[in-house]
Amino acid sequence: MRRLVIISMIAVFVCAVALAAVWAKEAAPIRVGAVINLTGPASTWGQFHAKGQQDYFRYVNEKKGGVGGRQIKLTIVDHAYKVDEGVKFVKKFCTQDKMDMLATWDAGTGMSVKPIIQKYKTPCINYSTYQGILNPPIDYMYLPFASYILDSQAVLEYIKAIHKGKGAPKVGLLTYNNAYGKSIHEPCKEYAAKNNIEIAAVEEFPPKAGGDLRTPLAVLRKAGAEYIFMQILPVHIANALRDADLIGYKVPFFGTWTATDPDFFGLAKGRIRNRLFMQFSGGLPSDNAAGVKLMMEVGQYSSIKQFDTSYWEGVVVGMIMERAFQRAQEKFGKINKKTINQAMESFSNEDFAGLFPPTTYTKDSHEGSFVARIVQIHEDATYTPMTNFFVPGKGQLKLTLK
Repeated sequence: MRRLVIISMIAVFVCAVALAAVWAKEAAPIRVGAVINLTGPASTWGQFHAKGQQDYFRYVNEKKGGVGGRQIKLTIVDHAYKVDEGVKFVKKFCTQDKMDMLATWDAGTGMSVKPIIQKYKTPCINYSTYQGILNPPIDYMYLPFASYILDSQAVLEYIKAIHKGKGAPKVGLLTYNNAYGKSIHEPCKEYAAKNNIEIAAVEEFPPKAGGDLRTPLAVLRKAGAEYIFMQILPVHIANALRDADLIGYKVPFFGTWTATDPDFFGLAKGRIRNRLFMQFSGGLPSDNAAGVKLMMEVGQYSSIKQFDTSYWEGVVVGMIMERAFQRAQEKFGKINKKTINQAMESFSNEDFAGLFPPTTYTKDSHEGSFVARIVQIHEDATYTPMTNFFVPGKGQLKLTLK
C-alpha cells in the first residue's frame, strides 16, 4: 500500500512538472523583431514607425492581456538606413533570436533579406511598399497595404478627373534616382499610355544631393508639365515647394503616401498653401472611424497629440501582426512562425475599423489591399479628403471637393 502511495505521489509530481513546463512554454512571449531606421536619413519616419508599433503592442499587452495569454515582446534595432546592417540584424533575428515574426523598413533591405526570410521561413512585413519586394517568390514577405503602383495609378486618375485644360494633362515626374524614386516611373508610364495622360518629362536626382531643385523644376516647366508627381522624401518636397516659388512655377504637386512626416510641416511652413496633395488610403480624424480613435488613444503612450502618417503606419503594422497572432491561435491553437504565416495567408477582408482598408492575403498575393484616396495636405498638418475611397481603373472615383 505504502509503495502504491509513493508511486502515486511520484506520478502526480511528474505530471505537475510536465504541466508546469507546458504552461511555461505557452506563457512564453510572442517574439517580434523590427529592423528600423532610427538615426539615418529620413529617420523621423523610422522613429515614428517604431513608436507606433511599440505603443500598439504595449496597448495589446496591457489592455488585452496579450494574445492567447502570451505577451508580445518587440525588439527594435537601428540599421541607420544601411542595407548591410539590416541584413546583419535579420540574420541574427532568424538564427540566434528565433523571432516569430519580423518587420523590415526600406526597399533595399526588404529586397536583400528575402532569401534569408524565405530560408528560415519567418513571416516579415516591410514598411516600404516598394512593389519589387513582391516579385516572385513572395513566400513569407508581406506589404502592409498596396504598393506604389496604387499611388501612381490613383494620382494620375485624379489628375485626369480634375484637368480642365485642352488635350491630355501633362504630368512631370520628380523623383530620386534610386529604387524608391523609380518605383513610380513604369507604373505611371503604363497607366498614362492607356488613359490619355502625357508624362511630359522625368527628372531624377540622388537622395544625397544638395537641396536646390530649381534646375530639375525648370526642366519640367520647359517640358510643359502642368502637374508634378513626386517620389521623394518630405525634406525634398519642402525644397521643391520653396524652389517652385523661386522660379515662379505655379502648378499643383502630388506625392505618394510617404509625402509627409512630423518634421515636414516645420520645413515647409508657409510653402504648402493650397497646392499639395497625396494618395493616402488610410483613415483620417475627419472620418470619425473607430480605428483612428484607437490610434490616437494608443498615441498617448508616446505623447502623440496630432494625427501623423508615419505613426499611423507603425500602428497599422502592429495591428496586422496582432491579427495574425489571433488568427493563428484560433485556427491552429498555437502561435509560431508556421501558424502565423498560414494565418496571414488566410486573411479575407479583415476589418481594421477604418484605420486602413480591409485586408486580404493569399498564397499568391501578399499586397493586402488596393484601395486609394486622394487627400489635400494643409499647413496645420491636417488632411482633407478630395475623393472617396476607390480602386483605380474601375470607374469608382468620385470627387468630394473640387
